[in-house]
Parts: sequence; C-alpha cells; structure tokens
Amino acid sequence: MSNKFIPHTEEDIRLMLDKIGVSNIDELYSDVPQEVIFKEEYDIPSAMSEIELRKHFEELGEKNKKLTVFAGGGAYDHYSPSVINHLLARSEFYTAYTPYQPEISQGTLQYIFEYQSIISELTGMEATNASMYDGATATAEAMFMMVASAKKKNRVLISSTVADRVIEVVKTYAKFHGVDLTIIPEAEGVTDLDAMNAELAKGDVAGVILPTPNKYGILEDLSGVADAIHAAKAYLAINADPSALAVIKTPAEWGADVACGDGQTLGMPLNFGGPYLGYISCAKGMLRKMPGRVVGATKDADGKRAFVLTLQAREQHIRREKATSNICSNQSLMTLYATIYVALMGKQGMKELNRLACDGAHYLYNKLIESGHFTPAYPGKPFLKEFVVKTDLDIKALNARLLEHGIMGGIDMGDGRLAFAVTEKRTKEEIDNLITLMLA
Repeated sequence: MSNKFIPHTEEDIRLMLDKIGVSNIDELYSDVPQEVIFKEEYDIPSAMSEIELRKHFEELGEKNKKLTVFAGGGAYDHYSPSVINHLLARSEFYTAYTPYQPEISQGTLQYIFEYQSIISELTGMEATNASMYDGATATAEAMFMMVASAKKKNRVLISSTVADRVIEVVKTYAKFHGVDLTIIPEAEGVTDLDAMNAELAKGDVAGVILPTPNKYGILEDLSGVADAIHAAKAYLAINADPSALAVIKTPAEWGADVACGDGQTLGMPLNFGGPYLGYISCAKGMLRKMPGRVVGATKDADGKRAFVLTLQAREQHIRREKATSNICSNQSLMTLYATIYVALMGKQGMKELNRLACDGAHYLYNKLIESGHFTPAYPGKPFLKEFVVKTDLDIKALNARLLEHGIMGGIDMGDGRLAFAVTEKRTKEEIDNLITLMLA
C-alpha cells in the first residue's frame, strides 16, 4: 500500500476510478494547474522520542509573541477562567457529538439547553438554537431566515457599520443563494436611517441587518427603527456582541425579530482566530425558519427532569430545497465553553467586566484626546469598550513601535483613523505605557 494512513486498497482505487471514468489518479487532478502542484520531497522530520518532541514543540511555541492586545475589530482579549479548560477536557464533554439518542445523551442535552437559555436571556429573544459556527455565518443564516419568512421578497439590507468581514461573508452567501443584498451607507459613524427608509419605501425588502455595537464600537440609537421596518412588512436582525448585552439594550428591546453574532466575547481566547462560536436567536414566530436544532426540557416517565431534541424543521429532511440551511450538528464544545463562562461570571460578573472595560476605554480615549495628537473620529457618539480616533501620526510606524514593545496597537481604519479596544484585562499601567510609547 502506497500510504499506510489511507485505507483504500489498489483494487478499491481502481473500482472508484472506473466508476467515474478516469484512468488514473493523475488524470483525476488534470484540471489543477501544474504550477500549484508540489513536486518536491516533503520536509518531514525523522521520528523523535517523547522528550525530544516536547522540546521541539516548546521551541516552536517560543516563536509566538505574547502581546498585550489593544485591538478589537470583532475579536477581543477577554479573560478566560482556567477552570473552563479543565471542565472542557473531561472525556464525556470532549468527545461528545450531536445527541441523536436523548436517552443516553442527557448531559450533553442539558448543557445545550442551558446554553440556549443563557443566550435567550442575554438577547431577550424567545428561542435560541444549538449554536452556529461563527458570528459571520450566523448573520448569513439570519438573512436566510428573514427571506424565508418574507416569502416572495428576496432583498436584504445590511448596514455598512456591520463588521467588514461579516459583510463579506454575508455577500458570499447571498450571491450563491439568489439573495439581493443592498448595503446601507453610514453617516457620521452610524447607519444612515434616511437611506434605509428610502430602500424600505420600495416595498421589496425582506429584512434589515443592523449592529450593536457597530464596527467603530459605537452604540447606535435604533429607536423607532423596528417600527419602520415592520411597517414595510420586513424583518429586523441585529448583530450583537453577547458580552455587551449584559449592560446595553438587547435586540428584543430594540424590537428585533432575529439576534445573531459571535460568542467569542464570552471568554473564548483569541487563539489565532478560533475556534469561536456563532449564536442565533429569534422571536417565536420565526422559530421554524431557524437552522439547526432546539433542545427542550421535559419530564420522564418517573416525573424527573429530562432533556430532548424538541424541534428540527422537517424541511431539513423531507423538503430540503425549502430548508434555510441544513445544519445537523452543533459546536457542542464551544457551547459548553460559553455556558461555563457565563455561569462562572454570573449576572454581577458580566456587569463588572463591562464596567472595567468601559472605564478603561474611556480613560484611554480621554488621554489620547488630551495629548493633542488625537481627535474624536465620531464626536459625541457613545461607546462601551471600543472607539475610533483620528491622528496626525504615522499609524504604520506607530504600530510597529508598539509591536517592538510587545503591544498589539489599534486597527488602522484608513483616513488617519485608529480603532482601539480595551477589555477588563487591560490595567491602568498597561494603558499608561501604551500612551507613553505612542507619544514618545
């Protein structure tokens, strides 16, 4: 056998090639450009003993720079309590998959139910599913839910103040699902509501996607927005930071029909971009348009509390062409992570971490403005833990200098704008050091 890790025999391969009408493996990949095919020997090291392997990985790990993070843009350096990883590593959690058999999956079903309850409480919505892959794809699924609910309309509006990477993912989903996506322009850092209303007046809008906080960290005032959208017989989805929802107005309070976003802010480490967690919640009327599954609580034959897979839209199996999205599994491990985190923090802890982040962000903001080298990018706009300032300094050189001192600086937003994020992890000493280095 040419590769001991591939179970197919030569006969298996021959039968498969004959079935698809291809003479050999090379012909199978004949449409792949030759210039992208690797033709050299793989640089695979020889076998190592355990102690050699541990030393090798330690050396590789030391190449990573551990930075003090002042960047945000959708991924934030929140504190991760050490007990979470100890609980996650338990074998009954770590190896768990979708609970197809409720009678032997009670533990998995329970923590998914608790996760759904937590997200529903944070968003104020009536129902939450058993998780999505990340915040960007969850927002795309919210788009599909609104189109499916609006029936004969397939145009969706999305604010340009939603995070850029989320918009790009939603664009891709829309393109290949026949959804007409329109970008609402911004005005002074927030959604241009006049432009939104002008689009709604055309009468062909299925739904609108708005953020809180937005990509600049601004808490947009969405008063009356839901009424205008519903009057146009359209739906409202709000992409929200779930951590911030402990202290700011919830999607339900704004009148949203769907809430979605990224659960990374619920204590998940930055970890080079993942794994993260997407969440999606909705009003009861849209429940059957929500992808994935819903776990519910009940009582067994002895009257004891039990958990079951309560709902999965039949379209997922019977009329798949009408399904919003055929998501059969959930990110079980990450839902457990979020559940443990919020349970550890509690309501008071969630409020406290937001207070610390808010205090730190406003302290940094005020100090930068006082320096004379920075001015408000969006004067008078309220923010929680992230903000944008304008500067006459060389942003590229500034961030390079910070990196030399072990600091990940703000995100260059273009046009002399620099975005900073401050979480509960950042101390006054770290903030003061950042300011000193920037003004040196």
